[in-house]
Amino acid sequence: MSDPILIDSLDFAKQRRQLSGVIAMADLPRTHDLLANTDGSLTWSLAGGADALSRPTLRLRLCADVQLVCQRCLTAMPFRLEADTVLTVFLYEDRLEAACEDDDALDAVLAEPEFNVLALIEDEVLLGLPIVARHEHCEPEVRLGGSGKPNPFAVLASLKRKPE
Repeated sequence: MSDPILIDSLDFAKQRRQLSGVIAMADLPRTHDLLANTDGSLTWSLAGGADALSRPTLRLRLCADVQLVCQRCLTAMPFRLEADTVLTVFLYEDRLEAACEDDDALDAVLAEPEFNVLALIEDEVLLGLPIVARHEHCEPEVRLGGSGKPNPFAVLASLKRKPE
């Protein structure tokens, strides 16, 4: 497990600082149950800035090629994860809430002197993965488990159609 990457989120944004790096997927433990394996790595960058209203922002970009489990055939399937998220940083919770009420598309966080960048990256990975991973087309022999046995649901369907 990697050590946390901590920044002062408000100062980072106001000073327009930048960080980037590569993290092993194995170092993102909350993602492990959603992946076919934890091989590979994720490339990320974080940049401070300001939005059109001069509010401080953090822009996180990440990219990874991961393996998910297809929920149809239960085999590994490649998935390209890319995210580009801008978070507006607020000092006060009431201002954050008011801004989010005014703009449904706004992603916002409270300023923290020890903001955990690794946790933010992991959150974005979790948000970027599909709820149900599926190949567009599964191979028929894969659906049968490669054993040649008939699909048990197909057998039940045929029983349902027989006249009594």
